[in-house]
Amino acid sequence: MAEISAALVKELREKTGAGMMDCKKALTENAGDIEQAVDWLRKKGLASAAKKSGRVASEGLVGVAVEGTRGAAVEVNSETDFVARNDKFQGFVSAAASLALGAGGDVEALKATAYPGAGHSVAEELTKLIATIGENMVLRRTAGLSVSDGVVAAYVHNQASPGLGKIGVLVALESSGDKAKLAAFGKQLAMHVAAANPQALEPKDVDTSALERERAVLSEQARASGKPEEIIAKMVEGRLRKFYEEVCLLEQVYVIDGESRVKAAVAAAAKDAGAPIKVAGFLRLQLGEGIEKKEGDFAAEVAAAAGVKA
Repeated sequence: MAEISAALVKELREKTGAGMMDCKKALTENAGDIEQAVDWLRKKGLASAAKKSGRVASEGLVGVAVEGTRGAAVEVNSETDFVARNDKFQGFVSAAASLALGAGGDVEALKATAYPGAGHSVAEELTKLIATIGENMVLRRTAGLSVSDGVVAAYVHNQASPGLGKIGVLVALESSGDKAKLAAFGKQLAMHVAAANPQALEPKDVDTSALERERAVLSEQARASGKPEEIIAKMVEGRLRKFYEEVCLLEQVYVIDGESRVKAAVAAAAKDAGAPIKVAGFLRLQLGEGIEKKEGDFAAEVAAAAGVKA
């Protein structure tokens, strides 16, 4: 067997853009012949997929899946919305969401999970899909919720097909009450989360750094009024209550009726379900949030491709 040097692996990687381990395997399978190794990678779809991996993937779909007392959501990105409408892509996202139920919110564990009927992992199935469709795609993240007794309800906004859309929400309700009534209320609460985008469940859950930043801003605003410090302190606390009403789910105005607080809606639902309800958690995945989209000048790109200076 030919010795596969690090320099040879590096050369193949630069030629194809494929991963280091894939390059090493390709060279091993082809007795160190670099050209045969290139062909081997191309046949496996690894070279073409790797070449596309530098392109920004900010479109795609969020998928959700619910099974009894647990639910999971995934975000899979593509370069264009056109691919998000592709049946094969949608099938992959749906399967990934179902498999995410067992991944515990760990995206690397999900990638390593066996893909149904394929004989390989979720990550390898995505690589195959990239080579087939011809666009970069990324299994970006996953998250999940569960309860010991109660329901996990889901809602998908801008739904492309069942369980797939631009925003995916899960709400976990811990309760021994009527499950059908819990599920109906959970769906409404999930719709609220999609619309209102809360950042925390209740005031004690607000991120400390975000709270301190808000307090500092409010303090400076209050001092500009020229009031005494003891009055300023009261002004700040009053404005912080308003802040909590904006960012905490239970303190927000319930969008379903536009009047009551969410915590009052939970109390009313508990009476209807016949048992106390605890909102055990919620999650909201919005497609592309946090991804910096590359803004390009199309005319300049065409000129550059033609070798013409803009």
